[in-house]
Amino acid sequence: MTGPTPVSPVRTRTTSVPGSSPTSRGHRFARGAGVMGCALLLAGLTATPALAGTPTARSTASAGAGDLIEVTLDQLRPTQPSLGHDQIFYKLGRYSSTKDEDRGKFNKRFDDWCETNGQGEAASVDADATLADPSSFTCSIPVGQETEDSLAQMKTVIVGPGGALYLTDGHHSLTSFWEAADGGPKTPVRLRVTADLSKLSTAAFWKEMRDKNRVWLEDENGRAITVDRLPSRLGLSRFHDDRYRSLVYFTRGIGYDQADGSAEFLEFGWGTWLRERIDLDRYDSTSHSSYLDAVRDASEAMTDVPGDTVVSNGRTADEMGRLAEWNDGKKATKGEFGDLSVPLDDAKPGKLAFALDYRSGVAPSPACTRTVTGKRAGALLVTSGTTCLDNARLTGAVLVTSGSSLVVRGSEIAGAVQTVGAGTVEICGSSVTGALSVTGTRDRVTLSGPGCTANTFDGPVLVTGSRRA
Repeated sequence: MTGPTPVSPVRTRTTSVPGSSPTSRGHRFARGAGVMGCALLLAGLTATPALAGTPTARSTASAGAGDLIEVTLDQLRPTQPSLGHDQIFYKLGRYSSTKDEDRGKFNKRFDDWCETNGQGEAASVDADATLADPSSFTCSIPVGQETEDSLAQMKTVIVGPGGALYLTDGHHSLTSFWEAADGGPKTPVRLRVTADLSKLSTAAFWKEMRDKNRVWLEDENGRAITVDRLPSRLGLSRFHDDRYRSLVYFTRGIGYDQADGSAEFLEFGWGTWLRERIDLDRYDSTSHSSYLDAVRDASEAMTDVPGDTVVSNGRTADEMGRLAEWNDGKKATKGEFGDLSVPLDDAKPGKLAFALDYRSGVAPSPACTRTVTGKRAGALLVTSGTTCLDNARLTGAVLVTSGSSLVVRGSEIAGAVQTVGAGTVEICGSSVTGALSVTGTRDRVTLSGPGCTANTFDGPVLVTGSRRA
């Protein structure tokens, strides 16, 4: 990717963004260990200094290519159905650790935020600083003094029909900010606009996105999906877990590396290629040593393949960032693989150790015996097995009877939810506009916590005689 040139100030305007949540009394977010009240605000989109030599935004809903815009995370629409959950778990594990501070450093989340905003790294951090309040910390590069290199690190969006903002880079980073204890959906970030397609019809927009490889339409198993299966917003629970996407993340600097001009969805391309060559079921993903074996086998496969071999979307291994030598020619105890191998009890643990430690606190979901997706009208009765609502839009009540289980992820339920004597009840990254009543759950109830994106409940919430996870 070619880095943009320094910015020059432009006049800014604020307007509403399609898909923003209106102010509504009674809406509450479930975060952390419980339910926390939080009003949903009508968020505005602000155009900030544009790159020199590019058109300035005529209005904030139609920002031109190269313009910088300030948004909150809940205004962004994904262009991929899956994330590597272990990559998110690494970030959240490190963000919630004091390892950085113990070494006299700022917590990595502030460096990550500054980099994402084109402002280098953290320069100062107040004792009570939070991601949701950027005034509580400063970055090494002030706004208006960005460099070509710092701006190249910014995440990117495309303005779609009606002014909707489609994220084309940064799903993992921004989801990590959303899930961080001091972040959330209203965390502000700056993004760089790469195209204004707002005047296209919806059909023409998605055709353009597919033709230019600006959307990834494969699920976590490599099967083709349609655009209506994409999540409507960010938030970990709205994305499926692509284990191969996580695997590729951990091979960075060992089997491949990113460079300016890297292909869109580069890591997914490598993941698709590895899915046919590395059977992850042969490894124990809860074991640090076994997971390292998977990373080594995958990264060696990447460096062993001839550089002119086509890997994904017509691009060769060399064009996909393949390293000529495994671990960039260093011994296994050195370089990126050596860093990745460091255990959690070290002063500076590796990424994998943070990921596995955080994941150990995430309750595994029961396997789905029935899955409901898309729009559905009418009451839903769950009498056996595990019914999963996956990015569903349900109008009607949900009743779960004794012994059966309910898993709701990234869904909207316009109606009451009642469970009595259920096995497991798990609701994450979803909204319920009616009353929620959970009574006598046999296994566990998960409405918040690690791996469970905050919910919005508009109505009374009653949980009794159940074990909360």
